[in-house]
Amino acid sequence: MCPNTQKRTKMPYYKKYIFLLILALLSFQTDAKVPAIIVFGDSSVDAGNNNHISTVLKSNFEPYGRDFYGHRPTGRFSNGRIPTDFISEAFGLRPFVPAYLDPSYNIGDFAQGVCFASAGTGYDNTTSDVLNVIPLWKEVEYFKDYQNKLKAYAGTVKANSIIAEALYIISIGTNDFLENYYTMPNRRSQYTIDQYQGFLLGIAEQFTKELYQLGARKIVLTGLPPMGCLPLERTTNFFGGNGDGCMETYNTVALKFNGKLNGLVKKLNGELHGVSAVFSSPYYTLLQIIRKPSVFGFETAAVACCASGMFEMGYLCDRLNPFTCTDANKYVFWDSFHPTEKTNRIISDYVIKNVVNGFL
Repeated sequence: MCPNTQKRTKMPYYKKYIFLLILALLSFQTDAKVPAIIVFGDSSVDAGNNNHISTVLKSNFEPYGRDFYGHRPTGRFSNGRIPTDFISEAFGLRPFVPAYLDPSYNIGDFAQGVCFASAGTGYDNTTSDVLNVIPLWKEVEYFKDYQNKLKAYAGTVKANSIIAEALYIISIGTNDFLENYYTMPNRRSQYTIDQYQGFLLGIAEQFTKELYQLGARKIVLTGLPPMGCLPLERTTNFFGGNGDGCMETYNTVALKFNGKLNGLVKKLNGELHGVSAVFSSPYYTLLQIIRKPSVFGFETAAVACCASGMFEMGYLCDRLNPFTCTDANKYVFWDSFHPTEKTNRIISDYVIKNVVNGFL
């Protein structure tokens, strides 16, 4: 062997340094695509935060969660997974997003995804007061606390990267109308329905801008479902002598509010440097399922799986009720307010393919 062979085969130190630096940068860019899913909102995306507060609005008991991993109730208002779980999985992350207040998870788990949502809450603080749940401003406070813990866990540079590159999903607003405006007298005495929508829109804008100031850049703002077609509202319609169809006035309000939210998203994209906000509406997808359930493999959309399927949710939907269906896949709705896992999957597939696909 030539005595100089060993010297020639060694990589010079500076080249080795550059090579390792390039590898590190490539690794950083790959990790930074969407390293975490961060969730704010109500029961449509609550992964179990309400389990740990003093409220009657809980779902941490059977038959909730009977089709979730381990067949266990987690506090999700469904028989299984909710939309944010499927979205997390689509991004190559954990197949479910844990609740921030769940003590069985820690900051290492939350680094890939975290849920601050609370069932029963709304944009309006008075909505969260109805059932004593977490108001939206408190969800933001939890997010600030999360950021501090994340920096202590991963270091400031890595934490800031996660915060900037994470996908923020906001799903909220239905309770402001159904639990608050149309149920409690206070807001109706203060606002017309159009004025109340404007009031909520102002809160939505302020909230989204606050998230931006806290580092959020990839934001999904979710609109309202056809809330007049929820089994609870159909039951109310029926007992009001108006037949068993949807309450179309509620659906009209949902459509109008969605249009305003979509306009807000366009405004934010024009005003906030570096933000990439998208509007996600479950309205037409869910309405199509409700109108033609058999096309999607369902048997009924008028009533829910749990209990009688007309008005029960939460504690009224328990394992002792003899009327709960045996196969939730036949039903569009799990309880009188919330979709089954199968419906959530269909809606999520649409969102993944048509709304957040640009972030994948």
